[in-house]
Amino acid sequence: MFPKKIDQDFVKLLLKEVEGLKLEYKQKISSQEKIAKTLSAMSNTVGGLILIGISDQRKIMGIDPEEERFMVNAANDYFCVPKVSLQTYTVTMNLENPFEEEKNILIVQVHPTRGPKIFVKKKQGTTIAYCRIGNQNKII
Repeated sequence: MFPKKIDQDFVKLLLKEVEGLKLEYKQKISSQEKIAKTLSAMSNTVGGLILIGISDQRKIMGIDPEEERFMVNAANDYFCVPKVSLQTYTVTMNLENPFEEEKNILIVQVHPTRGPKIFVKKKQGTTIAYCRIGNQNKII
């Protein structure tokens, strides 16, 4: 699923796929706790890709990649126990319409955990582990 070159051609191939076990689209990160659930779920299952800057209808919306990278890393640092192994890639998309500006998206590659399960800290101090079933994050 992951090529040697992370570019707009790779993103275009992904956009033909529906959300599922190893693929999630996010228009933007609105909650660090919510993205932590997805990080936990993907890591505890088989890993996967989160494309940020893409709507659920698979339309390229664009984002500020540094802001979204901060949100993902902060979620991982604060909510995930232990931290998820991940990598981020910024891809600039040249759109078909010459009157539209280029748009950036962020790809988060979530690696499957090789050790203990990844838990998410809750406000009450409890921790919950998630897994990915289809395109949903479920409590283990």
